[in-house]
Amino acid sequence: IPAPAVRPIQDLFSALSARNHGSWSCISAMAVWVRLPTDASSRLIARRDALAMDRAYSRSPRQVAQVVTFGQLARRALGVAGAERLVGCPAAATVATCDVRHHEAVDEIAALSEIAYWLERERAETRRVEAYRKAAWALADLPPQEVRERIAARSLTEIPHVGSSTSAVVMEASTGVVPRKLAELRQRGAAPLATGGEELRTALRGDLHSHSNWSDGGARIEEMVEAARRQGHEYLALTDHSPRLTIARGLDEARLTEQIGVVADINERADDFRLLPAIEVDILEDGKLDSTSKLLTQLDVVVASVHSKLRADSETMTLRMVGGITNRFTNVLGHCTGRLVEGGRGKRPESTFDAEVVFAACAQFDVAVEINSRPERRDPPSRLIQLALDAGCLFSIDTDAHAPGQLAFLDYGCARATANGVPLDRIVNTWPLDRLLEWTHAKR
Repeated sequence: IPAPAVRPIQDLFSALSARNHGSWSCISAMAVWVRLPTDASSRLIARRDALAMDRAYSRSPRQVAQVVTFGQLARRALGVAGAERLVGCPAAATVATCDVRHHEAVDEIAALSEIAYWLERERAETRRVEAYRKAAWALADLPPQEVRERIAARSLTEIPHVGSSTSAVVMEASTGVVPRKLAELRQRGAAPLATGGEELRTALRGDLHSHSNWSDGGARIEEMVEAARRQGHEYLALTDHSPRLTIARGLDEARLTEQIGVVADINERADDFRLLPAIEVDILEDGKLDSTSKLLTQLDVVVASVHSKLRADSETMTLRMVGGITNRFTNVLGHCTGRLVEGGRGKRPESTFDAEVVFAACAQFDVAVEINSRPERRDPPSRLIQLALDAGCLFSIDTDAHAPGQLAFLDYGCARATANGVPLDRIVNTWPLDRLLEWTHAKR
């Protein structure tokens, strides 16, 4: 390593090691860094702001994701191939890929939550994910001493929502090792979900479309926030549904007002991350938005989407979408065709509308076209991304995540955006927070 780079590395990892009481993950990360070739070390030093190593390791050493985070940061800095060479094991997304199960302790409840995360990321069945999430919630709601006593008495399965599989994970974690199931999932999740968009993925600062269990999501708001931070995000828009979408438990005025307060409380406790009060608001059949100006004024991001009467004729759908786009509060046009190309909900054809008119309206009224990263949506299709590019539109690459692990779906969206030649400067969630908020509030 060139001499000027040695001291910053030493200072950084000395601080990290002290903060984490010499935890194995910090020490191993330092050992890996000092093996970097000169060119790689220089690149890492130059991008310390992007890597945010201090932030990544500032949590309690008992929290999960310390080792995972280092691997993700290495991959973001060096690319998959460089990260593989870095640690000498596949994809380098987690040190657990190498045989280190017995070197890292993990909190029992955090182990359950992280298993749920990896299952969500790989699109496992909902019932499997819920088994681990509900077990984690059940244990988190108990006094810590009672959890310890039940572990000692091997009576965890007497707790509602804790079954034999989830109990086994807790018992294994209580011995001071990473549970085997978690280690296997970390290894399976080592590689990115899609390739080709790595540079763009590194440039993204946040996600403007996500859901919690306040509407039809599968996790608590705090869990979505923690997962977003682990993704390296600086901000996340919480866009639960509007009231008309009753099947998704859309938020009425009282519940949305309450949620805005919860978001404010979370932001008061976070000094390096911003949760944006937001909404995915329905574009109604008459083109109006399913919310009031009084509520929308209080939000930082408004994603407007069509969720009903998707088989309407082209003229009807075009007028409806343009009505939503021209609303002064609309910032992002969500999953514009409504199509489904795979998945448990089956397939659904694209809605028909005059795309040239719709995208011209987006360009004129400064509304970003969402590139929805959900693999079952892949919306809009590539031909429409090209039309939106030609129209001069901005874009937002979002996950539409309904669970923490789905926040990793950005890999899919970034690969598609890169393949279609979408420039970085036209993707709004590559922007710093101040610039993003200036844009979202400019028309109000």
